[in-house]
Amino acid sequence: MRVLGIDPGLTRCGLGVVDGVPGRPPALVAVGVVRTPADLDTPRRLVRIEAEIDAWITTHRPDAVAVERVFAQHNVQTVMGTAQAAGVAMLVAARRGYPVALHTPSEVKAAITGSGRAGKDQVGSMVARILRLETAPRPADAADALALAICHVWRGGTQNRLQEAIERQRQEVRAVNGRGR
Repeated sequence: MRVLGIDPGLTRCGLGVVDGVPGRPPALVAVGVVRTPADLDTPRRLVRIEAEIDAWITTHRPDAVAVERVFAQHNVQTVMGTAQAAGVAMLVAARRGYPVALHTPSEVKAAITGSGRAGKDQVGSMVARILRLETAPRPADAADALALAICHVWRGGTQNRLQEAIERQRQEVRAVNGRGR
């Protein structure tokens, strides 16, 4: 499974692609950060983020896209920009027909480090270890995007297959009972 992880942000939007299957170490495909200047108006910043995510999807052809679920922060301005970038990421993936999963920061940290309260340095170190890199990807947004992709491979892929199996079973039951179409 190939997953594009997106750590949304208006100033820095982390992008990371990994290949992997549950139970095995994933492999790094690509990592980067979309940067937009603070002096550019928000709509144009979002257009730049949209174009870059679209290009990454075209280039890397993921099986799924994992986006960090936006949570309330103390700084309303920051959370708004993050939420807008997350919305653009989900829109681009959905428009292209890719399944989109949202993972909370604590879920990702727990998957990568074993602790939902791990700091950015610990997440970066574990991402480097998991992907067999000499150093943690920089800036932290890049490491966070890879952590999202790894989390989805390890957790989301299994969850998606379970949901698909449940839905197939429901359809079969409906068909047997004469209610399916």
